[in-house]
Amino acid sequence: MAASRSRPPDVPGAVAGVLARAGVTSGSRLCCCLSGGVDSVVLLHALCEARDGLGFTLSAAHVHHGLSPHADDWLAFCRDLCARLGLPFLSFRVAVRRDDPQGLEAAARAARHAALAQVACDWLAFGHHQDDQAETLLFRLFRGTGVRGAAAMAEMEPPADGRAGRLRPLLGLRRARIAAWARERGLAWIEDESNADPRFARNDIRHRIVPAIEPAFPAVVPVLARAAGHFREAGELLDQLAALDEAACGGTMLERDALLRLDDARLANLLRWQARRHGAAAPSRNRLAEALRQLRGTAAQHPLRLSLGALACCAYRGRIWLEDAEPPVPPAPQPWCGEPRLPWAGGWVAFAPAVGAGLSRAMLERGAALRLVPRASGLRLRMAADRPRRSFKNLCQEAGIPAWLRERLPVLEVDGVPAWAGGIGCAAGFACAPGEAGIEPVWRTRA
Repeated sequence: MAASRSRPPDVPGAVAGVLARAGVTSGSRLCCCLSGGVDSVVLLHALCEARDGLGFTLSAAHVHHGLSPHADDWLAFCRDLCARLGLPFLSFRVAVRRDDPQGLEAAARAARHAALAQVACDWLAFGHHQDDQAETLLFRLFRGTGVRGAAAMAEMEPPADGRAGRLRPLLGLRRARIAAWARERGLAWIEDESNADPRFARNDIRHRIVPAIEPAFPAVVPVLARAAGHFREAGELLDQLAALDEAACGGTMLERDALLRLDDARLANLLRWQARRHGAAAPSRNRLAEALRQLRGTAAQHPLRLSLGALACCAYRGRIWLEDAEPPVPPAPQPWCGEPRLPWAGGWVAFAPAVGAGLSRAMLERGAALRLVPRASGLRLRMAADRPRRSFKNLCQEAGIPAWLRERLPVLEVDGVPAWAGGIGCAAGFACAPGEAGIEPVWRTRA
């Protein structure tokens, strides 16, 4: 007997497989992102069937973009469908920027995801399918994407940092198969007229470019989807390499010398990875190349703050790190009651026990009010008993503190008198004597 080829799973089987791989159980909360189109309607019905076996909590959410004259009808359709199925239903009305430089589709997507982020659930489930995956890969390749972008969409994105996870249970199924399942079940759905508008790039790919390729490459859609999986594996390997390189370079505050021993490709990969972990888009190739050129071409003792778009790459005192392009605002004064560490302007100030170094523990204990404060206008410090008080500007220049760090510099006050300034040191009147018990503050600009 000839061996038979394995058939792809049907809709319920595909959904059940993804839910199992995600570890969805009776305690899980799922929300189906319901546009009213055939894909999300099929997903909602398949999730209802899976819920009966797994016992998870299921709801649905619809985003009203206000872009179509039929948007109110779509909202009513989704609300009525959930009422018939006995499901909790949420709806969101969003304002989409029509002049967004990334285009109307991108603006609508950003507004939609911002709204859905408000749903209290463990998993958001989307109706993306294999044709969507192939179109996404082509769209990104046409725009010059890298390996990570070519990975397109993931079947599962685990919850992280308080954000619900993402599930795409239909990602392995073709659009035609999903529509056929809907017709077999007698399901009703709405048609979004914008899906046929060739002015949108994705629609042009769907209706013109892919059909033009299919006569020569009939399996173009599943092949592109498989390629996206290969790109995803490669991207995961690059992420693992970046994590190893970060650890070898001393952590998130990278040791300059160790970092610059990496070749440009690994260094750029590490900074892109850190940017994504920072919650920002990876910097452009040109910005990154210019940053690397300046990091390698500037003397170690010279501070740098280089623009990477939404982030800045900072180099100071042998460390290199990424931070928001908009510098953090110094926090309000906060009391110090002996804690080993206090947060400060995106970084922290640690207070370490010392002997013969730092601030005199005895003088600190005699103080009635110890506070960490932003530096005040007109701040002056005497750094040695036999020297005059110096202005803050002069002290910063002498210490090599760049202008872009000065506004967030922390100052420890004892009963209103400055005793220590981050990056500068201890005032002479509070300095620890040789052999005396002390406390040595340490300011780190990045957590």
